[in-house]
Amino acid sequence: MNATDRTPADLLRSALAADPARPLVTFYDDATGERVELSVATFANWVAKTSNLLQDGLSAEPGDRVALLLPAHWQTAVWLLACASVGVVADMGGDPGRADFVVAGPGGFEAGLACRGERYALSLAPLGRRFVPGPPEGYSDYAVEVPSFGDRFVPYAPVDPEAAALIVAGAEYTGAEVVEMARAEAAGLGLTGPGSRLLSGLPYDTWEGLSAGLYAPLASGGSVVLCRNLEQADGEAVAKRIESERVTATAR
Repeated sequence: MNATDRTPADLLRSALAADPARPLVTFYDDATGERVELSVATFANWVAKTSNLLQDGLSAEPGDRVALLLPAHWQTAVWLLACASVGVVADMGGDPGRADFVVAGPGGFEAGLACRGERYALSLAPLGRRFVPGPPEGYSDYAVEVPSFGDRFVPYAPVDPEAAALIVAGAEYTGAEVVEMARAEAAGLGLTGPGSRLLSGLPYDTWEGLSAGLYAPLASGGSVVLCRNLEQADGEAVAKRIESERVTATAR
């Protein structure tokens, strides 16, 4: 990765420039059997569209807070990087009543109604499907809205690396701190550079889960096999996944 990268969005841009075709996030849901693999280029495309949705669709500005009522999921990872790209604060599991916007998945819809700003719902169904017949009351359907936004994103204002970027488990981090911590922790997680693949079954409600499940792989030039509901997979299934996905380290 580029030593001058100061924000998570910088890390993604460097990854895209280095090797857009390599896998970045491979997602499994052991409750549904879903498997999705996103290359750096595909992930970056989702991030660009979501960033444009934030900036142009929601008129979000740097410093605004987005409560992410979402589990460890590839779409959550997209939202985290989109927030970093715009300069808004991603508040994982944060108080919707104190947020400017809410993005919620199943289990979070009722709580999210406390937000007076706009709200987006994610079905978290395989392939990111839309809600049928429609999203929960009070929400727009992310899967319906996001495809219409552009594939390239340029922020209206440069993102300040020293501004708040992430809140998780009650702790607030700047974009620069996220990058520095992720870099510092990568080796301890077994991420030793390009080609490293970390299987993470950790939730996204702690820094440790976010670092293993997104930021450290991104900061080190590695990739993550992100597993939701991993406890529902037996030991043999996990061992086969580690072999088939060429996993080099695990965080469970």
